[in-house]
Amino acid sequence: MPAKTPLKKTAKTASSPSRKKTAVGTRKSTLTRKKETSKPSKKKDTSLRLVVGQDGYIIFATPSMLKKAGLNDQSLGAVKLRDLLDFDSPEDALHDRPCIGMFSARDDDDADAWTASIVPGEYPVKLGYQGKSFATNLRFDRIDLPGKKSYLVISDEENPDADYGELLASIEAVPKKRTQISKKTKADDQTVWQKNLHVFQSMGHDFLILMSTRGKVIESNDVFRLALGFDQSEISGKAFLDMVYPDDRPYVQPIFKTMISSNNEDGSSPLIACECRIVAADHSVRWLDCRLKVEGGHLFMVARDLTEEKAHEIELIRREQQLCEAQSIGRMGHWTWRIGDDRLEFSPEIFRIFDQNPELFVPTIDSVNDLLHRRDRGRMAQAFQRAMIEQRNYEMEFRIIRPSGEVRFILLQGRCEQDEEEDVVSLFGVMQDITERTLHERELQEAKEAAERAYSAKSQFLANMSHELRTPLNAIIGFSEMIERQMLGPIGTEKYLDYIGGIRESGEHLLDLISDILDMSKIEAGKYTLDIEEFNLYKVMRLAVHMIEGRALDGQVRVISAIPENQDLYMSGDRRAIMQMVLNILSNAVKFTDAGGEVRIGCAVEDGSITMTVEDTGIGIPASKLRYVTKPFEQAANQFTRNHEGSGLGLAITKELAELHGGILVIKSKVGVGTMVRITLPQHVETRSSNAAE
Repeated sequence: MPAKTPLKKTAKTASSPSRKKTAVGTRKSTLTRKKETSKPSKKKDTSLRLVVGQDGYIIFATPSMLKKAGLNDQSLGAVKLRDLLDFDSPEDALHDRPCIGMFSARDDDDADAWTASIVPGEYPVKLGYQGKSFATNLRFDRIDLPGKKSYLVISDEENPDADYGELLASIEAVPKKRTQISKKTKADDQTVWQKNLHVFQSMGHDFLILMSTRGKVIESNDVFRLALGFDQSEISGKAFLDMVYPDDRPYVQPIFKTMISSNNEDGSSPLIACECRIVAADHSVRWLDCRLKVEGGHLFMVARDLTEEKAHEIELIRREQQLCEAQSIGRMGHWTWRIGDDRLEFSPEIFRIFDQNPELFVPTIDSVNDLLHRRDRGRMAQAFQRAMIEQRNYEMEFRIIRPSGEVRFILLQGRCEQDEEEDVVSLFGVMQDITERTLHERELQEAKEAAERAYSAKSQFLANMSHELRTPLNAIIGFSEMIERQMLGPIGTEKYLDYIGGIRESGEHLLDLISDILDMSKIEAGKYTLDIEEFNLYKVMRLAVHMIEGRALDGQVRVISAIPENQDLYMSGDRRAIMQMVLNILSNAVKFTDAGGEVRIGCAVEDGSITMTVEDTGIGIPASKLRYVTKPFEQAANQFTRNHEGSGLGLAITKELAELHGGILVIKSKVGVGTMVRITLPQHVETRSSNAAE
């Protein structure tokens, strides 16, 4: 700055929302304009102007500014600019670094950083103090004086010829005034602090106790007395050790003696911390965290109530013990590995799973890897790498070899812990010993496979023996019929005719049983193939009703058919299989319906599906047996059904045949009321076998 210039306005400006940036050197200073004016203005200064010092305090203001902003003469040197001014666009008016020209917060400890960050220029602002506020546009300029003094001048520029004489005088006088005010204010504040220190003490949670060197209580704060339920008269002159819990006195008493004996030359002692329990007025016990110090012939104690923290600590220990016990029962432990760290954190149960001593075994990547089965080491490393890359949960089973050589099967389940940037920082999870479960599952699997092989062999055998079993039965039945009809001549004794009839009936019954067994075996062996053709379903159902009528008449059961006599219903499917299904459910209905009962059969078509329904008024099936009656060789055995013959395969075969056609079988029944069997089939069935159905 040139030496000849007593006053220089900083030419650094910034663009504002209301005006273009003023070029350097183009705007004349107020002093220059004053010199160019031949006569000083005698008009009253109504401009809005403020002068702010480096410390951010307002040191000058025009009367108009004082009035509009809610300030007075006492505010000068006592109010900071940032307490009464807000920019509409702070991002335009404030620089990101508080260092502009010589107005730098780094050059002066008293400099105000916010004021220093204001960029010269014109900005819309809101100005006001203590409830008053108005909005306007103000110009911000910096003035540098000799001696590295810098000021911020704020003006509305309505009166560009204003006299700066009063301004310059204020610049030199007001800082001293503010310093005197600050010193006076600081002294007053210290007096207020000393007078009201007890207010802060009563607002805290700490116990403050003053004692003699013999441990007698002289004074205490209200917090201590209220917490323990004592009056000042009750504890004044009382030995503090008398309030200590009896079990803790042998521990606290030596501390008091040590403090008295270890005094320094000035009568003070080192600060000593301890924890102890104290008995309250209601005989409850509270934990205290104490700080003790001897100073000036007195013993000072500051204590904090730890009762709730101790209760939480005890509860935490209890829960940790429960967790350890639960992990021990479940043979499960938790672990953590922080990426980049060679060591792993194991819970006690994992040490037991690995059969290692926690004091001797250090779980690291290498030491744990040495305990793994050699075929599982690579799988473990791959699982960890995938988890870190894909950032997802993972699960795997592996084997470990204990020091004794025993192999154990372990289930590992883990998760990833991520930081704020979603990078994986650690892996954690649980390990569970599943050796017994794994061995049991293997035994069950082997038994299941053996049973399936045996069952398959049985089914295969029966399916292959179909012709061998049916051929002799057909001969027995055929020759019995010939003898019964006496086709080659009369029989000498009429009694033989009854015997021959019994042989035929037994042969037919045995053939039906064997046919059911063979059909079921073929289905289970996957060798039952549907012979798909198009046929008249109504005709098949009418024929089935006709075939069952003889048995119904013998049992005095009425069969009611809702099948139209003069109509046809064509569908594609296995004619013989569907006939067998209808006969099975009809024969069951007639068999389990008492004399005088009814059996109804009907058929309906809807949305490409055909539903055949058979309802009876028979003995019914218990609800507990409904889920079993469609399984092979199962019967709803009770006092009503024990006298009825059957293999228990009728409904099982019907269900399998319905499902082979892509349909379903539904049974609803109530004991003593009757049973309803519904078979729903698609109207058009594709060719398929029992293998395809599976």
